[in-house]
Amino acid sequence: MIKKTILSVFIVAAFASSTAIPGSYAQAQQYDGPPVYRQVDWHDQDWRHHHHHHNGGAIAGGVAAGLIGGLIGGAIANGGGGGYYEPAPPPPRCWYESRPVQNEYDDGYHYERMRVCD
Repeated sequence: MIKKTILSVFIVAAFASSTAIPGSYAQAQQYDGPPVYRQVDWHDQDWRHHHHHHNGGAIAGGVAAGLIGGLIGGAIANGGGGGYYEPAPPPPRCWYESRPVQNEYDDGYHYERMRVCD
């Protein structure tokens, strides 16, 4: 049980770490060099340099892949669920008794301690 749990944790960690490691360095915005001073037309929106790379889809895809991979890995590690197994029969009750045993060389008897089970 513990082996399966540890294996599941490692599989989930492997998928989760692939989403946490960036492919390149993150930049807040693009650097175009020193600012150029010019007349700004307030109707012209070209003077703003906001670059959105729309990485939200990639992040959501990575999280979804990690979640689905964790579920699949957990199912594999768990063996696909359990079935019903009948409990094992109880072990036999045993004890030791002194019982008479016939001697090999004469017709006499002696007592030996023997294990007796139900």
